[in-house]
Amino acid sequence: MSFLHKLGLGTGGAGTNRSVSLPAHSNSRARTPGVPPAAGGTPRGPESTESTRVSNGLKEFLWNLDGLGRGTLLDLGPAWQTTLSFSIERGFRVSSEDILRAWKSFLTEEETRLRNDANASETLDMTASGRATRFLAETLQYPRASFDAVLLWDLLDYLEPALVKQMVANLTELLRPGGVILAMFHSKKPEGFQRYRVADSNTLQVISTAIICPAQKVYQNREIQDLFGRYRTMKSFVGRDQLRESLFIK
Repeated sequence: MSFLHKLGLGTGGAGTNRSVSLPAHSNSRARTPGVPPAAGGTPRGPESTESTRVSNGLKEFLWNLDGLGRGTLLDLGPAWQTTLSFSIERGFRVSSEDILRAWKSFLTEEETRLRNDANASETLDMTASGRATRFLAETLQYPRASFDAVLLWDLLDYLEPALVKQMVANLTELLRPGGVILAMFHSKKPEGFQRYRVADSNTLQVISTAIICPAQKVYQNREIQDLFGRYRTMKSFVGRDQLRESLFIK
């Protein structure tokens, strides 16, 4: 059995959306050394059914960024035009990297390599930690202290724990002192899959869509605290939809 099947991912391919977008009326600008790239590419359109949820975590996230001026934000979900416009209108330079699609694509490529190269299993570290290291060598490649804020959404629930640990460490290095991460955690393994985009300062649009990666783990409070142990402040908001929003301030 392949490791893709062990993870419940199957062997279907998936595209990678490592792009960021500017509104159509914005002009392209050359990248300044040490500054994250501005958003480029075509924002993703609506998928499947939509609903909304009040987000106290988003409200607190924005409150902590109020008065920052022209900050930088990393969105680890799809490049939704609504989220991009909302952030850019508030002076943020936005970078977007769809981590789940990138992870699925990476696993599919590794599976293909193992099938086609008889020696690959001997030369590659096929442990969860080894896969995580190879993935992050190609992902989240930004200078240290590049961002003031990160929208992490509920992605950690869908990634291998070994990757989660390394990715949180990487994101911590990418945040400036005082930087903020907004993350979500399910209180039990979700049956479906949802994406999120910003509607206004305390409302999220929730888009139910096809599963990209099945949920891997339900994190308990102590495990979350250990993951974000380098952050000076943690604050959580528990919703009725079995989602816990957590704010981490470096």
